[in-house]
Amino acid sequence: MTIPATCPRCAGPLRAPGFWSSAWQCERHGDVHPFHAAPVPSLAAVERLVADSRVPVWVPRPLPLDWTVTGVARAGDDRTGVVASLVAVSGPSSQGLADLLLIAEEPGVGLGARFAGLVGTDPGPCPDVAPDFKLEVAGHPTALWRTATGDDRCALVGESKACWLWCVVFPDNAGAVLDRVVLHDLRDGGHPELELVFGAQTPRLA
Repeated sequence: MTIPATCPRCAGPLRAPGFWSSAWQCERHGDVHPFHAAPVPSLAAVERLVADSRVPVWVPRPLPLDWTVTGVARAGDDRTGVVASLVAVSGPSSQGLADLLLIAEEPGVGLGARFAGLVGTDPGPCPDVAPDFKLEVAGHPTALWRTATGDDRCALVGESKACWLWCVVFPDNAGAVLDRVVLHDLRDGGHPELELVFGAQTPRLA
């Protein structure tokens, strides 16, 4: 099963490259990097994402107890490579079932802003105030700031490895799950076949 490419900023349909343009085009946002979600979260989808990616592929190491990988997605094509990666994990929290989307992207893609519920592509410069949260990312404490979103999610953004790092948690009051998370970039090696457990696709990627 092949899922058609969509706009990373609005999930709208795209016009494929053709004679007049080598870019994928959204009627609303113009030239964009095409967004593809794997039809089924799987080890093969993760391995392909890692092999093609120009940006980190973040996963919690280890996965929180009883959590599973519930989404694997990318933005980019064969011409550009993967310029944004997304791994979704889901599981129990003190507030019930929670979903955590981990997104790494180059500036200007807009995938993180879309899932955070923001207008535009980038969050802007990191604020000159104390961070709202610190997360261990690739062995380093990393500052994250909360963005102004709706009350259905908690969206945090920072920088790591010269890319935006977005952590978007649904629902908003399940943000405490991040207290148990340490992020690892699968491009740095490891054994995802031993570390990752896969579940059904999260509806957040629909």
